[in-house]
Amino acid sequence: MREASTTPIEKPYQPGIFEGIPAVARYVLFTLADPSVDGAAIKEALTRLTPLVDGSDVVVGLGPSLVKALGADIPGLHEYPDFSRGDLKIPVTPGTLWCWLRGSDLGDLLQVTRKVQKALAPAFNVRHVTDAFRHAWKEGGHGRDLTGFEDGTENPEGEAAEQAAFAHGLGAGLDGSSYVAVQQWVHDLDAFEALQDEARDFHIGRRLADNEELEDAPEEAHVKRTAQESFDPEAFLLRRSMPWMMSMQAGLMFVAFGQSFRAFEQQMRRMTGHDDGIVDAMFRISKPVNGAYFWCPPMREGRLDLRRLGLGVA
Repeated sequence: MREASTTPIEKPYQPGIFEGIPAVARYVLFTLADPSVDGAAIKEALTRLTPLVDGSDVVVGLGPSLVKALGADIPGLHEYPDFSRGDLKIPVTPGTLWCWLRGSDLGDLLQVTRKVQKALAPAFNVRHVTDAFRHAWKEGGHGRDLTGFEDGTENPEGEAAEQAAFAHGLGAGLDGSSYVAVQQWVHDLDAFEALQDEARDFHIGRRLADNEELEDAPEEAHVKRTAQESFDPEAFLLRRSMPWMMSMQAGLMFVAFGQSFRAFEQQMRRMTGHDDGIVDAMFRISKPVNGAYFWCPPMREGRLDLRRLGLGVA
């Protein structure tokens, strides 16, 4: 009788998306150095980048404009919509290439950033870098937002997380890919701290002391606005958000991976009141300052699978 193989089955997705929140991270946004950069130069840069991307310590996403510049088409990939409504403004800041660098030491991540930057030059320039960190992590639990509330409490787990975060049934070069929404939120911590305890809890829809969901929270509470199972169809995402700070500014880098952008768009439309006129209370204590969509290619044989972009696996 043949013994069962102990070799782990290779998953087709960038594993860092599934592995969870690192101790520290960098979000590095690249743009084309010049609009005249042609597809051949872009492909050469991506070919140099590929050996540096293990999908775990370095997770990569490509923006719609970059895919278009390569003459390729990724089903469901489009620019970030404008969710603004009335006086509520939701910034749209299209991105070209996005890297989520993950690790335990910011010094090491700086060195990784430099390697990625050199690999992509001269076709790409660094446009923006945000450093993030895991805050008040509990073993077996979740990290906390700078408001003190746990972040990602309702994340799906196991097979449900894989189902929510990664494309499937779309064919080779697409299955295992992920569609990621990236928003940087700036918190007004003074406004939050000025609230009474009950008001803080009602803004979020959970009790800060024990993270219990509040059934009597108002309809504008963030948890009620974004309850994933309350949508039709359900709007499950795999959130991998992390706090960030720069000088005295701070907030949350919201990052959510999905099998498409549908679930994120359902949640954002409800948060901004497009569905019923009720605006999420989160906007009283925080605001997004950017927003972009990216497509995270799948993995194949330990390397990025870029066949849909006309690049094979090296």
